[in-house]
Amino acid sequence: MVSERQQAAGKVAAFNLTEAGFGDGSDLLDDDGRERRTGTLVTASAHIITAVIGSGVLSLAWAIAQLGWVIGPVVLLAFSAITWFCSSLLADCYRAPPGPGQGKRNYTYGQAVRSYLGESKYRLCSLAQYVNLVGVTIGYTITTAISMGAIKRSNCFHSRGHGADCEASNTTNMIIFAGIQILLSQLPNFHKLWWLSIVAAVMSLAYSSIGLGLSIAKIAGKLMHGSYCGVHVKTSLTGAAVGVDVTAAEKVWKTFQSLGDIAFAYTYSNVLIEIQDTLRSSPPENVVMKKASFIGVSTTTAFYMLCGVLGYAAFGSDAPGNFLTGFGFYDPFWLIDVGNVCIAVHLVGAYQVFCQPIYQFVEAWARGRWPDCAFLHAELAVVAGSSFTASPFRLVWRTAYVVLTALVATVFPFFNDFLGLIGAVSFWPLTVYFPIQMYMAQAKTRRFSPAWTWMNVLSYACLFVSLLAAAGSVQGLVKDLKGYKPLFKVS
Repeated sequence: MVSERQQAAGKVAAFNLTEAGFGDGSDLLDDDGRERRTGTLVTASAHIITAVIGSGVLSLAWAIAQLGWVIGPVVLLAFSAITWFCSSLLADCYRAPPGPGQGKRNYTYGQAVRSYLGESKYRLCSLAQYVNLVGVTIGYTITTAISMGAIKRSNCFHSRGHGADCEASNTTNMIIFAGIQILLSQLPNFHKLWWLSIVAAVMSLAYSSIGLGLSIAKIAGKLMHGSYCGVHVKTSLTGAAVGVDVTAAEKVWKTFQSLGDIAFAYTYSNVLIEIQDTLRSSPPENVVMKKASFIGVSTTTAFYMLCGVLGYAAFGSDAPGNFLTGFGFYDPFWLIDVGNVCIAVHLVGAYQVFCQPIYQFVEAWARGRWPDCAFLHAELAVVAGSSFTASPFRLVWRTAYVVLTALVATVFPFFNDFLGLIGAVSFWPLTVYFPIQMYMAQAKTRRFSPAWTWMNVLSYACLFVSLLAAAGSVQGLVKDLKGYKPLFKVS
């Protein structure tokens, strides 16, 4: 295509500026014959920030709680530095060869991989992207259902007290979410809904800021009552204490899983080429994109650090997996409800953004494979005289996909475990491996040269970390499945 991630032209953060009404209205064309691009450092930085900040922020307090005051921030900064470095390498792969007004443009991440690494690596890249997209849509189904349940529970706690037995069915919420997605999936030209990016950006910043504000308020309240870092909140340099909070084995597995959760928060590299494709040609796109990547990743990391560190300070070792649905906060209940509504609204749209490339790939493949099949090509008018049409194939296939993702979500409705697994599976190939390989191919880096050696060391180190994160997440899924009854999960 994927991809954010991701994530084709319809990604949450990489909408077309001309469609959004921000173009200059000129009829001039760029060197590739397309309408002149008008993007700048400011717009690219904004796109990156809105592409990165999302549901991954919800689990950062829990991740820091597993790692502690020292390792937690260090790991967060390490992922940030690696992401920025690889993004800078990727910026040089937009044109082949790179340079102002030179070389063929690569409009998507996949095109760049094919251009530099060939067809076989392109297929591996596509597989990684589509696996990521499918995983993200399942993860969004889980997250939205939990947030919908949290709204019901919040109001229950408010009316009946914090100790009340307030439960909400995740399965029911997933069915509701799936019904909404089935309807939205039938909309033609969904990728042209440019305003979706603005809504997504506002919603993600809103719920992230609400969580951050509630953490600050909780810390301030504890300081005022003299109980901060006392018996109510336990924090340490090394995170959850062995023998007190967790067993030795649980400490290891949760540490690995926290790496996956942090990786998920930084898995967005496959939208960067699309963002770079919005930039004007002068100054050179790769130069501007490197600056935008630094600004975007730095801003995002500062925000992540605040959410993770302050969330840990507020909750200590008891930090919930999702700091807006784990009910470390009860009041003000209306603000918690607003935060969860923002999550639901964001992910309802984001689900469609992430599954559109899957829809388009399968539909294009099927129609090319069976060009004479009337069922695949039929477009029926919904209302006589209306331009809105419905495709029987689109109705069946897209409905089946939504139902399948919802079914998987009901079987594995575990927020932290699933996000950690997505992050582990996606981070190394899409954020690290392919950008490094493409850069070395276009720069003609000599084998065993210092640059070749240390880039490969970095790549293999990230692969090792990703494998550890995947192992921790899979172990968490297996553990949570013990005694779990599918379709009866409650929040």
